[in-house]
Formats: sequence, C-alpha cells, structure tokens
Amino acid sequence: MSDEGSLLVSAEAYEESAVNIGTQQKSADMGRFIDRVREDGLYLLDIHITDARIRSIAAFLNTFDAPSIMIVSARQYGQRPARKFAEAVGAHSAVGRFIPGSLTNPALRSYLEPDVLFVTDPAADQQALREAVATGLPIVGIVDANNHLRNVDVALPANNKGRRSLALIYWLLAREVLKVRGETTDEAWAESNDLEDWESTF
Repeated sequence: MSDEGSLLVSAEAYEESAVNIGTQQKSADMGRFIDRVREDGLYLLDIHITDARIRSIAAFLNTFDAPSIMIVSARQYGQRPARKFAEAVGAHSAVGRFIPGSLTNPALRSYLEPDVLFVTDPAADQQALREAVATGLPIVGIVDANNHLRNVDVALPANNKGRRSLALIYWLLAREVLKVRGETTDEAWAESNDLEDWESTF
C-alpha cells in the first residue's frame, strides 16, 4: 500500500505521523541515521532506514518464540501501542513503571525470563535495559536522534516520544511480524486494526 513501492507505507504517512522528527540534540551514535537538519534545529531521521529496520526487526523477532519476547515502555505515549503490539504477536509487555528486579530477581512475582528485550526508549527504559544487559539478553530499541546505542544491539531509528509516531511504528511492526508468520496480509491487517486505536489516549 505504498506509493513508493519499496516502503511499507508512503513517505507521507511516515511524515504525517512524525516518525522522522528527531530531537534538537544528536548523539554521535545516531549520526548515520540522520537524513538532514531542519531550519529549527531538529534532526530528521531517514525514513528509508526506519522502514528497512522495521522489516529486519520483524524477521529477527520471529526467530524467538513469541512468549519469550518482552516489550517495555515507561514512556506514556508508548504504553498503549506497546501493549497492543504484545497482544497482537503473543509477546509479554511491561508498560508504565518497570519493577526493579523483574529480569534479575526470581523471588519477585513480576519475574520473567525472556529471550529478547524490546525497549521503546533506551533512556526512559533504563532499568529494564540495565537488567537485560546484566542477564545477557539481546536488546532491540526504538532510538531517537539523542539516544545512545551502547547497550542496544538492534536499533530502530524513529521518533520515540510522539504519540502518533509510536502508534505507527508498533502497528507496522506487529503487521510485519504476523506477515512473516503468514498470519496476515496488509489488507487484512488494516481491516481489523484501525491505526488510531493504537494511539495513546492520554
């Protein structure tokens, strides 16, 4: 459903959801994902790289059993789409405040032993990130222009602070994961999943 053939959605759809709108600070790690700097100083992320990464991350996540994938989002706007993504693909989600020890302390009721961790924002999800590093888990992260990649194994460059951006990223990622499994098509997914329903409402 793309007017550019190679993209999962049109460039306009990415831009209308502000997926490419980065921050006014750029980390050294993120330079290769930047398309250009806008006049107001905002770094714009390259949507072609974002698009390609959504595909490759969907394939990567499908190398794990779905229940062993853990999605976390402390960010307010990431909580609803992260939860809906986890429900769609059969993964675990931990949204809101991450309970310390959830990945390292077997005595906790919240303790889980996932095989891979997906963070909405490496900065906001620092606690989960640290515990995943301590336990040797591979880490996938949505990374904005100002994020550092030191502990992120697979980076998905995108605006990880915007409500519409996070909804579109998780909506597309869920669709692509299920397409790799042969469980949906673009048309079937769009019919049963209204993108607006994936947006946080608060």
